[in-house]
Amino acid sequence: MDISQDFQAPFFAMSRLLSFPWTFVEKDLESNKSSELISDILKQTCLHSLCRKFPPSAKYRKLFLSQLIKRQEAAGCDPLDELYDALAEVVGAEDTSECYKSYLLPGGDSVSLRESVALISDGTTGLVTWEAALFLTEWALEHRQAFSGRTVLELGSGVGLTGISICRSCSPKRFVFSDCHPRVLQTLEDNVRLNAVTQREPPPVTVKELDWSTATGEQVARIEADTVIAADVVYDPEVAESLVKLLNTILSCSNPDIYICSTVRNPETYSGFKTQLEKAGISHRVMTGAVSHVFPYSRGSAIEMIQLYR
Repeated sequence: MDISQDFQAPFFAMSRLLSFPWTFVEKDLESNKSSELISDILKQTCLHSLCRKFPPSAKYRKLFLSQLIKRQEAAGCDPLDELYDALAEVVGAEDTSECYKSYLLPGGDSVSLRESVALISDGTTGLVTWEAALFLTEWALEHRQAFSGRTVLELGSGVGLTGISICRSCSPKRFVFSDCHPRVLQTLEDNVRLNAVTQREPPPVTVKELDWSTATGEQVARIEADTVIAADVVYDPEVAESLVKLLNTILSCSNPDIYICSTVRNPETYSGFKTQLEKAGISHRVMTGAVSHVFPYSRGSAIEMIQLYR
């Protein structure tokens, strides 16, 4: 039984526990009175080699395994030793401030990242993967021609999901990750190495410190970007102002394709960003059309992707 696509949630964020197909599990256990499905789920989640090498948070694994046991016992199935052994392994584990999250790509590849357990840590939100980054990654996987053979600059790379996925799947000529927070930059560098995306492997990659408020035209011109991308970077008016300043600098040096993907949490902030773009003489168009659902995450939030041009 191949359930790898249905049961990839344990490799994913804690918030996705509720989206796991528990109803399917309950119906199978009730009808078959067998723990075979539980065993299959374990092999493709907590006991999978990817999970063993890059373990999700202990808290998440405890919750997940406890839910499996709850369903198994409610259905009156015979106890499964490996299920209780897996729980015993994590019961005494200490909660840490970081954990691994692994994201399954089409074709069987995966990206494993070290991320913060907390949404905000060390004064930044850049140590976790946000919804817009997931959407942008899905879009990139469907529009590989936008990156193939091109030099790509990513602004606010965070922990690196989008960029690493593009390097793995879209054949860019060169990829430049960038951020400005010291802790984020260190984690980003670690994740790039973790996923074997290094300067010794094609494509060549660079991790750069790039402060939007002080970046010069000379700095930007040296990158020679053909494509510029960013996700979830329009969340604060002051940050948006610095971003527009940098985008203006980029477009003054060259004419790359620029794609910005945003979760619209505050319509006023997002509208203000677009107003600042207009004042800077930067036009935009909204990218329409659905993307294939590669990752399990909440689709309830308003996510918009725009292309900028002058």
